[in-house]
Amino acid sequence: MGLYYEDLEIGREFVSPGRTITETDVVQFAGLSGDYNPIHTDAEFARDSAFGERIAHGLLGVAVISGLSARLGIFDGTAVAFLGLTWDFTGPIRLGDTVHLRMTIAAKRETSNPERGIVEREMRLINQHGETVQKGIFKLMIRRRTDEKAG
Repeated sequence: MGLYYEDLEIGREFVSPGRTITETDVVQFAGLSGDYNPIHTDAEFARDSAFGERIAHGLLGVAVISGLSARLGIFDGTAVAFLGLTWDFTGPIRLGDTVHLRMTIAAKRETSNPERGIVEREMRLINQHGETVQKGIFKLMIRRRTDEKAG
């Protein structure tokens, strides 16, 4: 079982394992999303771009962050609903980059329902060079402890 609202302190940090972004990831994301922009799918086009090579879709990075967060297991069984995000794309994700997630509890608040709380998580996707390539806030509704879950 994951952590409850009461278990989380503002400033607490979690770091995920790494994950390498592959050609397969980009191809499958293009097929799933229908986004075949040549900056992601055409090596000749991308060679003449500002990046000099193909890069991963920005939204693929967001999806990877979601998966890296899930791998931490801290909200298994306690997450109620993903409520939204505020997001910045600060650098390219290149094929072959190994990224990890650094997540910090940024804010939390109770709701009118005593069984739920809202947690804002600062998310940073960091590449193998220590560069933050994406960052923002994920807002999540999670379960609170009740008397029968206390302890």
